[in-house]
Amino acid sequence: MRRVWVALATFCVALLCGVARAQGNYEIQVYGADTVPPKSLMVEMHSNYTLRGQQQTVDGVYPTNHQDHQTLELTAGINDWAEVGFYVFTSVQEGHGIQWVGDHIRPRVRAPDKWHLPVGLSLSTEVGYQRAVYSPDTWTWEIRPIIDKAVGRWYFALNPALERSWHGPGVSQGLGFAPGVKVSYDFTKKISAGAEYYANYGRLGGFDSFHNQQQQFFVVSDLNVSPAWEINFGVGIGPTAGTDHLLVKGIIGRRFSFGKRSEVE
Repeated sequence: MRRVWVALATFCVALLCGVARAQGNYEIQVYGADTVPPKSLMVEMHSNYTLRGQQQTVDGVYPTNHQDHQTLELTAGINDWAEVGFYVFTSVQEGHGIQWVGDHIRPRVRAPDKWHLPVGLSLSTEVGYQRAVYSPDTWTWEIRPIIDKAVGRWYFALNPALERSWHGPGVSQGLGFAPGVKVSYDFTKKISAGAEYYANYGRLGGFDSFHNQQQQFFVVSDLNVSPAWEINFGVGIGPTAGTDHLLVKGIIGRRFSFGKRSEVE
Protein backbone atom coordinates (compact mmCIF):
# COMPACT_ATOMS: atom_id res chain seq x y z
CA MET A 1 0.00 0.00 0.00
CA ARG A 2 2.81 2.44 0.84
CA ARG A 3 4.39 1.69 -2.54
CA VAL A 4 1.08 2.56 -4.22
CA TRP A 5 1.07 5.96 -2.49
CA VAL A 6 4.68 6.67 -3.46
CA ALA A 7 4.14 5.63 -7.08
CA LEU A 8 0.96 7.70 -7.40
CA ALA A 9 2.56 10.77 -5.85
CA THR A 10 5.60 10.48 -8.15
CA PHE A 11 3.36 10.10 -11.20
CA CYS A 12 1.31 13.15 -10.20
CA VAL A 13 4.33 15.39 -9.59
CA ALA A 14 5.72 14.47 -12.99
CA LEU A 15 2.51 15.51 -14.71
CA LEU A 16 1.92 18.81 -12.94
CA CYS A 17 3.17 21.31 -15.51
CA GLY A 18 0.13 23.53 -16.24
CA VAL A 19 -3.01 24.94 -14.66
CA ALA A 20 -6.69 24.33 -15.22
CA ARG A 21 -9.35 26.73 -14.11
CA ALA A 22 -12.06 25.22 -11.97
CA GLN A 23 -14.30 22.94 -14.02
CA GLY A 24 -17.33 24.96 -12.95
CA ASN A 25 -20.26 24.49 -10.63
CA TYR A 26 -21.02 20.91 -11.57
CA GLU A 27 -19.80 19.03 -8.50
CA ILE A 28 -19.52 21.32 -5.46
CA GLN A 29 -18.24 19.12 -2.66
CA VAL A 30 -15.45 18.91 -0.09
CA TYR A 31 -14.40 15.26 0.07
CA GLY A 32 -13.98 13.25 3.24
CA ALA A 33 -11.14 10.73 3.45
CA ASP A 34 -13.23 7.54 3.52
CA THR A 35 -13.64 5.49 0.35
CA VAL A 36 -16.67 3.46 -0.74
CA PRO A 37 -16.44 -0.09 0.70
CA PRO A 38 -15.73 -2.99 -1.67
CA LYS A 39 -18.73 -4.62 -3.36
CA SER A 40 -20.59 -1.30 -3.05
CA LEU A 41 -21.74 1.35 -5.52
CA MET A 42 -22.49 4.93 -4.51
CA VAL A 43 -24.94 6.71 -6.84
CA GLU A 44 -25.09 10.49 -6.38
CA MET A 45 -26.90 13.32 -8.11
CA HIS A 46 -25.40 16.80 -7.78
CA SER A 47 -27.88 19.59 -8.52
CA ASN A 48 -26.49 23.13 -8.72
CA TYR A 49 -28.27 26.25 -9.94
CA THR A 50 -26.64 29.63 -10.59
CA LEU A 51 -29.03 32.36 -9.53
CA ARG A 52 -26.60 35.15 -10.39
CA GLY A 53 -23.63 34.50 -12.64
CA GLN A 54 -21.84 35.55 -15.81
CA GLN A 55 -24.44 37.00 -18.20
CA GLN A 56 -22.47 37.20 -21.44
CA THR A 57 -20.64 34.79 -23.70
CA VAL A 58 -16.88 35.15 -23.09
CA ASP A 59 -14.34 33.61 -25.50
CA GLY A 60 -17.03 31.29 -26.85
CA VAL A 61 -18.07 30.02 -23.39
CA TYR A 62 -21.78 30.19 -22.58
CA PRO A 63 -22.86 32.53 -19.75
CA THR A 64 -23.41 30.77 -16.42
CA ASN A 65 -26.36 32.89 -15.31
CA HIS A 66 -29.41 30.68 -14.67
CA GLN A 67 -27.59 27.50 -15.68
CA ASP A 68 -28.95 24.36 -14.00
CA HIS A 69 -26.23 21.73 -13.64
CA GLN A 70 -27.13 18.09 -13.03
CA THR A 71 -24.18 15.75 -12.48
CA LEU A 72 -24.44 11.99 -12.12
CA GLU A 73 -21.62 10.48 -10.04
CA LEU A 74 -21.06 6.72 -9.81
CA THR A 75 -18.41 5.49 -7.36
CA ALA A 76 -17.48 1.82 -6.99
CA GLY A 77 -15.45 0.39 -4.13
CA ILE A 78 -12.49 -1.70 -5.30
CA ASN A 79 -11.09 -2.87 -1.95
CA ASP A 80 -10.68 -1.56 1.60
CA TRP A 81 -8.50 1.34 0.48
CA ALA A 82 -9.42 2.19 -3.13
CA GLU A 83 -12.37 3.31 -5.23
CA VAL A 84 -13.04 4.70 -8.70
CA GLY A 85 -15.62 7.34 -9.58
CA PHE A 86 -17.16 8.44 -12.87
CA TYR A 87 -19.02 11.70 -13.61
CA VAL A 88 -21.48 12.74 -16.30
CA PHE A 89 -21.93 16.54 -16.44
CA THR A 90 -25.05 18.13 -17.93
CA SER A 91 -26.42 21.66 -18.19
CA VAL A 92 -29.92 23.04 -18.70
CA GLN A 93 -30.35 26.67 -19.75
CA GLU A 94 -32.89 28.75 -21.63
CA GLY A 95 -31.84 29.06 -25.26
CA HIS A 96 -29.60 25.98 -25.12
CA GLY A 97 -31.89 23.30 -23.71
CA ILE A 98 -30.45 20.15 -22.16
CA GLN A 99 -26.77 19.73 -23.01
CA TRP A 100 -24.13 17.11 -22.30
CA VAL A 101 -21.09 18.96 -20.92
CA GLY A 102 -18.48 16.24 -20.42
CA ASP A 103 -17.24 13.27 -18.39
CA HIS A 104 -14.54 12.74 -15.75
CA ILE A 105 -13.02 9.66 -14.12
CA ARG A 106 -11.61 9.75 -10.58
CA PRO A 107 -9.59 6.92 -8.96
CA ARG A 108 -8.83 7.39 -5.25
CA VAL A 109 -6.81 5.59 -2.55
CA ARG A 110 -6.78 6.12 1.21
CA ALA A 111 -4.53 5.34 4.13
CA PRO A 112 -5.67 2.02 5.68
CA ASP A 113 -7.05 1.98 9.21
CA LYS A 114 -4.14 -0.24 10.32
CA TRP A 115 -1.77 2.72 9.86
CA HIS A 116 -3.49 4.35 12.87
CA LEU A 117 -3.00 7.89 11.58
CA PRO A 118 -4.32 10.76 13.74
CA VAL A 119 -6.32 12.08 10.74
CA GLY A 120 -8.14 10.59 7.79
CA LEU A 121 -5.98 10.73 4.68
CA SER A 122 -6.66 9.92 1.04
CA LEU A 123 -5.56 11.00 -2.43
CA SER A 124 -7.69 11.30 -5.56
CA THR A 125 -6.76 12.09 -9.13
CA GLU A 126 -9.35 13.22 -11.65
CA VAL A 127 -9.07 13.54 -15.42
CA GLY A 128 -11.70 14.35 -17.99
CA TYR A 129 -13.16 16.27 -20.90
CA GLN A 130 -15.62 19.14 -21.04
CA ARG A 131 -16.95 20.84 -24.17
CA ALA A 132 -15.34 24.15 -25.14
CA VAL A 133 -18.63 26.08 -24.92
CA TYR A 134 -18.62 25.29 -21.16
CA SER A 135 -14.88 25.42 -20.40
CA PRO A 136 -12.03 26.92 -22.47
CA ASP A 137 -9.76 24.16 -21.12
CA THR A 138 -11.32 21.05 -22.60
CA TRP A 139 -9.01 18.37 -21.14
CA THR A 140 -8.11 18.84 -17.47
CA TRP A 141 -6.41 16.95 -14.68
CA GLU A 142 -6.48 17.33 -10.91
CA ILE A 143 -4.73 15.81 -7.90
CA ARG A 144 -6.59 16.25 -4.62
CA PRO A 145 -5.09 15.35 -1.23
CA ILE A 146 -7.86 14.87 1.34
CA ILE A 147 -7.42 15.31 5.08
CA ASP A 148 -10.25 15.11 7.60
CA LYS A 149 -10.83 14.77 11.32
CA ALA A 150 -13.83 14.39 13.65
CA VAL A 151 -13.43 15.95 17.11
CA GLY A 152 -16.49 15.32 19.25
CA ARG A 153 -19.40 16.86 17.37
CA TRP A 154 -17.09 18.87 15.12
CA TYR A 155 -15.91 17.76 11.69
CA PHE A 156 -13.07 19.30 9.67
CA ALA A 157 -11.97 18.52 6.09
CA LEU A 158 -9.29 20.04 3.88
CA ASN A 159 -8.83 19.44 0.12
CA PRO A 160 -5.73 21.38 -1.09
CA ALA A 161 -6.20 20.49 -4.77
CA LEU A 162 -3.70 21.14 -7.56
CA GLU A 163 -4.93 21.50 -11.15
CA ARG A 164 -3.59 21.60 -14.68
CA SER A 165 -4.85 21.81 -18.23
CA TRP A 166 -3.96 19.35 -20.95
CA HIS A 167 -5.69 21.27 -23.76
CA GLY A 168 -6.70 24.91 -23.88
CA PRO A 169 -5.40 28.35 -22.89
CA GLY A 170 -4.53 27.18 -19.37
CA VAL A 171 -1.78 24.83 -20.55
CA SER A 172 0.89 27.55 -20.37
CA GLN A 173 -0.31 29.23 -17.18
CA GLY A 174 1.57 27.11 -14.63
CA LEU A 175 0.41 24.94 -11.75
CA GLY A 176 -2.83 26.08 -10.13
CA PHE A 177 -3.99 25.88 -6.52
CA ALA A 178 -7.70 25.28 -5.79
CA PRO A 179 -8.37 24.47 -2.11
CA GLY A 180 -11.62 23.38 -0.50
CA VAL A 181 -12.42 23.46 3.23
CA LYS A 182 -15.36 22.22 5.30
CA VAL A 183 -16.24 22.79 8.96
CA SER A 184 -19.47 21.38 10.39
CA TYR A 185 -21.12 20.62 13.73
CA ASP A 186 -23.53 17.80 14.65
CA PHE A 187 -26.51 19.47 16.27
CA THR A 188 -28.24 16.08 16.54
CA LYS A 189 -27.39 12.53 15.46
CA LYS A 190 -29.16 13.22 12.16
CA ILE A 191 -28.59 16.92 11.46
CA SER A 192 -25.32 18.78 11.04
CA ALA A 193 -24.61 22.22 9.62
CA GLY A 194 -21.59 24.32 8.85
CA ALA A 195 -19.65 26.11 6.15
CA GLU A 196 -17.77 25.15 3.00
CA TYR A 197 -15.17 27.21 1.16
CA TYR A 198 -13.98 26.76 -2.43
CA ALA A 199 -11.36 28.76 -4.32
CA ASN A 200 -9.06 28.87 -7.29
CA TYR A 201 -6.20 31.26 -6.54
CA GLY A 202 -4.51 30.86 -9.91
CA ARG A 203 -0.91 29.95 -10.65
CA LEU A 204 1.39 28.89 -7.81
CA GLY A 205 4.10 31.49 -7.42
CA GLY A 206 1.93 34.18 -9.00
CA PHE A 207 -1.62 34.13 -7.67
CA ASP A 208 -4.28 36.15 -9.45
CA SER A 209 -5.43 39.39 -7.86
CA PHE A 210 -8.31 38.93 -5.42
CA HIS A 211 -10.60 40.57 -7.99
CA ASN A 212 -9.89 37.78 -10.51
CA GLN A 213 -9.67 34.82 -8.12
CA GLN A 214 -12.51 32.37 -7.74
CA GLN A 215 -13.89 32.40 -4.18
CA GLN A 216 -17.08 30.74 -2.94
CA PHE A 217 -18.53 30.55 0.58
CA PHE A 218 -21.40 28.15 1.33
CA VAL A 219 -23.66 27.67 4.32
CA VAL A 220 -24.53 23.96 4.25
CA SER A 221 -26.45 21.26 6.07
CA ASP A 222 -26.05 17.48 6.05
CA LEU A 223 -28.83 15.03 6.92
CA ASN A 224 -27.43 11.81 8.36
CA VAL A 225 -30.62 9.80 8.03
CA SER A 226 -28.85 6.49 7.33
CA PRO A 227 -25.35 5.14 6.49
CA ALA A 228 -26.84 4.27 3.09
CA TRP A 229 -27.72 7.87 2.25
CA GLU A 230 -25.81 11.09 1.64
CA ILE A 231 -27.85 14.32 1.70
CA ASN A 232 -26.23 17.75 1.52
CA PHE A 233 -27.61 21.12 0.50
CA GLY A 234 -26.47 24.71 0.76
CA VAL A 235 -26.47 28.29 -0.46
CA GLY A 236 -23.28 29.96 -1.65
CA ILE A 237 -22.01 33.41 -2.55
CA GLY A 238 -19.07 34.47 -4.69
CA PRO A 239 -17.65 37.87 -3.70
CA THR A 240 -15.14 38.25 -6.55
CA ALA A 241 -15.57 39.19 -10.20
CA GLY A 242 -14.15 35.81 -11.25
CA THR A 243 -16.90 33.88 -9.44
CA ASP A 244 -20.62 33.31 -9.91
CA HIS A 245 -22.25 35.46 -7.25
CA LEU A 246 -25.19 33.38 -5.94
CA LEU A 247 -25.71 29.62 -6.13
CA VAL A 248 -27.77 26.88 -4.54
CA LYS A 249 -26.60 23.28 -4.44
CA GLY A 250 -27.81 19.86 -3.39
CA ILE A 251 -26.40 16.34 -3.25
CA ILE A 252 -28.48 13.20 -2.86
CA GLY A 253 -26.63 9.89 -2.81
CA ARG A 254 -27.54 6.25 -2.17
CA ARG A 255 -25.11 3.40 -1.52
CA PHE A 256 -25.91 -0.06 -2.82
CA SER A 257 -24.11 -3.18 -1.58
CA PHE A 258 -23.75 -6.40 -3.54
CA GLY A 259 -22.05 -8.68 -1.02
CA LYS A 260 -23.74 -11.36 1.09
CA ARG A 261 -23.91 -8.94 4.02
CA SER A 262 -25.13 -5.40 3.50
CA GLU A 263 -23.22 -2.73 5.43
CA VAL A 264 -25.77 0.01 4.76
CA GLU A 265 -29.19 -1.46 5.49
